[in-house]
Amino acid sequence: MRPILVRTHAVAWSGITAHIIAVETHVGSGLVSFNLVGMPDASVRESRDRVRAALQSCGVDWFEHRVTVNLSPAGIPKAGSAFDLAIAVGLLAARGVVSPKAVDGAVFMAELGLDGSLRPIRGVLPAVVGARREGMAQVVVAEDSLAEARLLPGVEVLGFAHLRDLVAHFGGRLPEGLPALSAREAPAVQPEVSHAHDEVDLADVRGQAFAAEGLVLAAAGGHHLLLVGEPGAGKTMLAKRLPTILPPLDDEDAIEVTAIHSICGTFDPSRGLMRTPPIETPHHSATMAAIIGGGTGVPRPGAISRAHAGVLVLDEAAEFSPQVLDAMRQPLESGVVNLHRARHHVEYPARFQLVLASNPCPCGHAISRRKSCMCSSLQRRRYMSRLSGPLLDRMDIQIPMMTPSPAELSDPPAYTSADARKLVAQARERARERWRGTPWTMNSHVPSRLLHDPKCGIEPAVYRGVERAIEDGTLSLRGADRVLRLALTIADVRGARRVGLSELVSSLKFRNGVDNANS
Repeated sequence: MRPILVRTHAVAWSGITAHIIAVETHVGSGLVSFNLVGMPDASVRESRDRVRAALQSCGVDWFEHRVTVNLSPAGIPKAGSAFDLAIAVGLLAARGVVSPKAVDGAVFMAELGLDGSLRPIRGVLPAVVGARREGMAQVVVAEDSLAEARLLPGVEVLGFAHLRDLVAHFGGRLPEGLPALSAREAPAVQPEVSHAHDEVDLADVRGQAFAAEGLVLAAAGGHHLLLVGEPGAGKTMLAKRLPTILPPLDDEDAIEVTAIHSICGTFDPSRGLMRTPPIETPHHSATMAAIIGGGTGVPRPGAISRAHAGVLVLDEAAEFSPQVLDAMRQPLESGVVNLHRARHHVEYPARFQLVLASNPCPCGHAISRRKSCMCSSLQRRRYMSRLSGPLLDRMDIQIPMMTPSPAELSDPPAYTSADARKLVAQARERARERWRGTPWTMNSHVPSRLLHDPKCGIEPAVYRGVERAIEDGTLSLRGADRVLRLALTIADVRGARRVGLSELVSSLKFRNGVDNANS
């Protein structure tokens, strides 16, 4: 027989980046076989049996020839069931059921059921981003993936429930002559609620004015936060209110965050793009793979990536594995996490705010004003040493928290979430204006070299004060930069045009956890 070659397109993911994969289907003479090449893993090789059953369920005879399906480029690892549909369409075109030209410009991504039904897959949104980037004309998905696929403009998206519907759309007809169904429109997307954490409010926090102020500064500048206090002081309560004062995500961050959660399978497309900063609160028994990312096969995103552009709260931080805690040090600096395996290298975004909440000792009363600590000095040192010095050096704001007295609980709240949110938005706008013309918008992300630019508005006396702190060992070089970044945020929150000694003193106070009211 004369060889037949048909080309369709699918998608493979590397992190949240989607690559267009050419699915070349060759039918030629030789021993009857079906060969899948191009670095497929076991889950992709299983598509052979799913595709065969789906085509036979639709009345299409299997090939009595040698069939070779090449997934190109071969150097990109392929995993998952997303290639089912592209392979099936290529075989249908080789059979003459549909025209090869009609399907050449489309990207197909769906899992096939054995009855020919199309089923949704993870990672549809980043796949559409990749298709748009590569200039593909159409994207074809399962009917249930339509809402997610149509979140981004610029690409024609089609959704079908069954192979027969797809064949009919591209001008073909299956042998059994079943009636074709039209492509269904995507369900209406509900607008994303600006703040999904409205069930909690910063006004619930009473008697912790210093801690509330630190929380506002953390939100305004994207700074990391350490809360140390006795049980019941309000550490967890305060940490969970940080997302309520964060502004909505911009378009770029919203697409990245949504893409990550699409890959993880935790995205609800009916709510539209994720505009609310995410919050992750893993249990202290979580493994390295759960926090950092990993797993068998292609590494999956961990909690630090799911918290991208949002907040990662580690409650009972001293109970986490020290190895897991220290593994976060590099992502805290770079904003990305690189996961290397023998056959795979994946990079995921991981620019998050870290909030650590911990008791000061095993019994929790080392800094209590009401109860005596039952732990020895050695026990206290061992407990807090689980938070390593390099990790603590990356915590811009450290807040000691003690249980408020009944009189303090009757005081009015320092902030409501609505008021704090406005203050944070104003401070971020001032920071955005300061760093206009650079890739950075928040003080915590600015590189060290820009902190010494005269345009920053930092007075010379501040630099001299920081240099003295470095010389006497009070600050490390990294700590000095973080103090300057926090001082910039304090100025932004206060509406000050320049950073003076007052802002430096306040920055050092929060850096060292010195609450004048409780000292």
